[in-house]
Amino acid sequence: MAEIRKSEGLIDWLDQRLAVKAFMRVMMTEYWIPKNINFLWAMGVVLVVLFGVLLVTGLLLLMYYKPDINLAFDSVNYTIMQEVEYGWLWRHMHGVAASATFLIIYIHLFTGIYYGSYKKGREMIWITGMVLFIAFSAEAFSGYMLPWGQMSYWAAQVITNLFSGIPVIGDDVVIWIRGDYVVADATLTRFFMLHVVLLPLVIIVVIAVHFYSLRFPHVNNQDSEELNFDVEAKKFLEGRKKESKVVPFWPVFLSKDFFVVGAFMTFFFVLCCYHFDFAMDPINFEPANSMKTPAHIYPEWYFLWNYEVLRGFFFDIAGIAAMDIGLIAFVIANIVFMVLPFLDRNTMNTAPAHKRPLFKYWFWILVVDMIVLTVYGKLPPTGVNAWVGFFAAIIFLGLFIALPFITKHEAKGEVQ
Repeated sequence: MAEIRKSEGLIDWLDQRLAVKAFMRVMMTEYWIPKNINFLWAMGVVLVVLFGVLLVTGLLLLMYYKPDINLAFDSVNYTIMQEVEYGWLWRHMHGVAASATFLIIYIHLFTGIYYGSYKKGREMIWITGMVLFIAFSAEAFSGYMLPWGQMSYWAAQVITNLFSGIPVIGDDVVIWIRGDYVVADATLTRFFMLHVVLLPLVIIVVIAVHFYSLRFPHVNNQDSEELNFDVEAKKFLEGRKKESKVVPFWPVFLSKDFFVVGAFMTFFFVLCCYHFDFAMDPINFEPANSMKTPAHIYPEWYFLWNYEVLRGFFFDIAGIAAMDIGLIAFVIANIVFMVLPFLDRNTMNTAPAHKRPLFKYWFWILVVDMIVLTVYGKLPPTGVNAWVGFFAAIIFLGLFIALPFITKHEAKGEVQ
């Protein structure tokens, strides 16, 4: 047992029992971050703050929400919005935070791709990040159903029906997920449990693993330069701070992150108070009606790109049904980012995209294509819209098929 002496204050008392000073030293004051980074590296901290907003506002909404198909709609649109003091603010904050979370996730995702932060020993950072993306997607989808509006109901009907495409057991899986033959009260209570209990716990655990995985290969930098962190840290601790290429996570790096968080939260509250409607579909302010199908069913904006991949294949090919092709493409689209570190065959070069002659074109085509998929995912799939969606889906899949060949050719050129 460690020697327990008279403490010199609360921190010292805790340090003798929990080693808080050693923990702070390892995780904060002697955890080193490269100097050569920009504001995009603050997106991880912004995401943590947004997740905190979602947790707090979710708990406040939980006090008045009723997970029952006969009460859910009114509990959200009347009780919370009109009767509870500041209930409208908590709902707006929760809805806007959900959309803002995915906006930051996509910025974080493309930053990692652009700067090659998924390569050379950082594969676990990337994989845990993509697991987080899947977990947040499941959390958002389960939450979208809870208001029990028209779009909530029909989106749940369409998305759960996708599992019927699983060979042999598909229909049974759909019934198991719904808890009924159709989307009904059992489905709502199951999704409620997922949204407020299981998925938040999963997200918290994966966030911890994600930050833990960052501790070893360290954070990447704008030039993807391989740093000797021990040598650079020694320079900093010896007082040669200008010469050192690293800074401590706390207080230097995190204080800059707080500035980015502050600027972002200003923008966030402007959205909450004046432009909250961008995160709320007007159709969802109508109560769910299983006898009235909306003219056009679509998910929230952050799912539109993979939704368009799903429905982009609107005709049979070589005897394979369009629905089956779309379902296969949808599954591929949702897992292909996970295996990105293994598709990039240029293992020698971790440089940012603008320093890679072929990869930079691949990156910007991907960004533009996903924007096109998102825009057309909101439009009715008729006429020219359907064909644009089809070709955009083909380009998306083709980009990942071509990536190993492009990067391998790029690597050969560098060796020569």
